[in-house]
Amino acid sequence: MSVDHVEDAQRDTEQQTVTTTALRYYSVAPGVRLNVRSGPGTGYTIVRVLPEGAKVPIYCQTPGTTVTGPYGTSNIWDNIADGEYVSDAYVNTGSDGYVAPRCG
Repeated sequence: MSVDHVEDAQRDTEQQTVTTTALRYYSVAPGVRLNVRSGPGTGYTIVRVLPEGAKVPIYCQTPGTTVTGPYGTSNIWDNIADGEYVSDAYVNTGSDGYVAPRCG
């Protein structure tokens, strides 16, 4: 194996480690069946509904429609999967601000 291949493999391993360790799951408010939308706002299509007791990853966050929920009023929307967003006002992140990078 050449030095180039070793460095590439090492870099790939480091990137995977960063990705897996940085991802946290957050609880949706108790007793809530949360609408998952195709974009960051209430005007976007509902693509599915999360069951009570769901936990979600937050890949990135972006501003959108302001929503009032169990955790306050917020215009932050959490990207939980490709093309899937939930209002941060329903997710227990422990913060009123951003806890993940802004969506690009």
